[in-house]
Amino acid sequence: MNGNGDDGPSARATFRNELLRQREHNGWTLAELSERTRYDGSYLQRLEKGGRLGSVDAARVLDRTYGTGELLHSLWRLAKREAGASRFEGFSEVEAEATGIHEFSVSTVPGLLQTPGYAEALLRMEGPVSEEVLAQQVQARIARQDRLTGSKALQYRGLLDESAIRRPVADRQVWADQLERLVQAAHEPNISLQIVPFGIGPHPLVMSSVQLLWLPSGRTVAYIEGSWSGQLVQEIEDVERLRLAYDLLRDSALSTAKSLALLRTMLEDHTSCRTPHQT
Repeated sequence: MNGNGDDGPSARATFRNELLRQREHNGWTLAELSERTRYDGSYLQRLEKGGRLGSVDAARVLDRTYGTGELLHSLWRLAKREAGASRFEGFSEVEAEATGIHEFSVSTVPGLLQTPGYAEALLRMEGPVSEEVLAQQVQARIARQDRLTGSKALQYRGLLDESAIRRPVADRQVWADQLERLVQAAHEPNISLQIVPFGIGPHPLVMSSVQLLWLPSGRTVAYIEGSWSGQLVQEIEDVERLRLAYDLLRDSALSTAKSLALLRTMLEDHTSCRTPHQT
């Protein structure tokens, strides 16, 4: 299936296959092609295997080297367009298909663990919308959590930056409910939660939240989310780099037992605290 849902190879596969065909047609080894293009042989091999799409400059250089006019450049553009379209339309489908998710959340509780009240508070911060639209947004976010339950519940491992659990919403009861939800989630057999403490200092993922999604095919993709945008990452090398950063961060996080103890302490402190008008 290609990116448009039709039978046949994807644009990316067509580009990859044409690269290999051109080199074999010319009878060149990767080392010979590397010498002619000045690109590293391992980089050229990754292009041919589909591990990377590569840059537009590389496609143009290869066109000149093979004497293929703008063939490779055109195929590269089609593959790039296909990848871009799938990024925006495909994340919900990918998440729904995933058998496991490893997630790092940098500043808020992850959507898969949010209560309706907490989700509503965050969505209100994104800008004015009608109450009807807001209710639909909350419902859609909470519906995603169905993946955590049932006979086909996915395996979820969450890393939460300490800032995510130290930044309460204005409504005290909503925040208490959210902390309680995290404590409950930590007891679920398919959910693992760890807190990344402030004390470890800056780290490679400090500027964005990341999801690593394991698919039934055995492939892993990633989703990077910032304050205003998100990006589905499918390049094998880029996914592996994010996976390594996640694994290193997990090694620096509190254990699941210590993380649960911290969440319980925070919940107890929050519920026992009294605002001035309650004393």
